[in-house]
Amino acid sequence: MPALTRAAPPPPPQTRRRRRRTVVPYALVAGAVAILVLAMGYPLGWQVVTSLKEFGLEQQFGQPAEFVGLRNYAALATDGYLWTVVARSVAFCLVNAGLTLAVGIGIALLMNAVGRFPRLVLQISMLLAWAMPVVAAMTVWRWLFDWRRGVVNWLLDAAGLHGFSGHNWLERPASFFLVATIIVVWMSVPFVAFSVYAGLTQVSEEVLEAAQLDGASARQQLTGIILPMIRPVLSIVLLLQLIWDLRVFAQIKMLQDAGSTPSETNLLGTYIYQLGTGSSDFGMSSAVSIFVLVLTVALSSFYIAALLREEET
Repeated sequence: MPALTRAAPPPPPQTRRRRRRTVVPYALVAGAVAILVLAMGYPLGWQVVTSLKEFGLEQQFGQPAEFVGLRNYAALATDGYLWTVVARSVAFCLVNAGLTLAVGIGIALLMNAVGRFPRLVLQISMLLAWAMPVVAAMTVWRWLFDWRRGVVNWLLDAAGLHGFSGHNWLERPASFFLVATIIVVWMSVPFVAFSVYAGLTQVSEEVLEAAQLDGASARQQLTGIILPMIRPVLSIVLLLQLIWDLRVFAQIKMLQDAGSTPSETNLLGTYIYQLGTGSSDFGMSSAVSIFVLVLTVALSSFYIAALLREEET
């Protein structure tokens, strides 16, 4: 009986095809990159140059600005109040981005689960909230939380919580940032909800039905199938929320103007405004602006690296 000869193993299947690299994609984005560089190059360059000078009110009226090198940055590094504002801003950013993402995902799942008419009502409601100008929205919110004639205090008093009659929500930092968080999350949720809902429409119904037949619960389908499949959308939305919440300005400034103490409620945006417009120290204000730019890039670098790795795979 002839000896059996072992056949050579088949070559491993090619799981990854090498992409053809052409210059066409680079040529298509070259115009947009050129416009972006031209639009942002001048203000960024002006900020960098001004941060290296002593630029105050006199220089605004034509006096030459003295070049001081890195002296503004050295003063910022030893400024304890700046680091307090940085810690406060990062905490506010992380809390608001997390809450916005959680509420947005919840509303997107609700839109995906309900029928056509309730989904249409939800979408119209969020579009109206999203389309409202910031100044108009802040006027309404300030009236809602007004300590004399506000609806919130009236409702709490009517519910038996008489301690809130005449309560000033903006007087103390804790309640001030509670109100600011409600407003910022309310303004940001529509974008997150619509983006996540668009991602949910791409989840295969066949995959969910197969998981349901295998006995997977709703929570297991959410954590094991739905969220991993829409992870690229969640990464981009979270990155944008971190950038926006770190630079929030209008909501905080208008709440401060309603009666709070700015030194106890400043975030980076209002601190830059206070240094520049309030104290006419535009050199120091520019140095803080460059610091915020570096901080934003540092916070978002992790997500940008993750997005690039996903593009490579």
